[in-house]
Amino acid sequence: MTPWMKTILLLVASNVFMTFAWYAHLKNLADRPWVVAAMVSWSIAFFEYLLQVPANRIGYTVYSLPQLKIIQEVITLLVFVPFALLYMKQPLRWDFLWASLCLVGAVYFMFRGGASGPAASDSL
Repeated sequence: MTPWMKTILLLVASNVFMTFAWYAHLKNLADRPWVVAAMVSWSIAFFEYLLQVPANRIGYTVYSLPQLKIIQEVITLLVFVPFALLYMKQPLRWDFLWASLCLVGAVYFMFRGGASGPAASDSL
């Protein structure tokens, strides 16, 4: 498997854990003290970091740091929207589309030069 594919798959998996760590307590632990929710969230986030750290280390061999960040943001939205709709039962909103279009623009600007990897730089 190529480094870019490993990076994407690990970031998707890590983002699923992080989305649940950040937001699932709003549904499942709403009647518990916030400290309990924080402890549960931190426990889930541990597994997120076990995936996210290797993803970024692998990804940094083929992507620049800004490219890695934009990839993460796109994955975040791709994971969050189904989570919000299916798990949290939020209504589908046009804002999801508009946010996605903004990220398409961000992806364009981060990848338009083709520069990637830790040595890539586009100084002012």
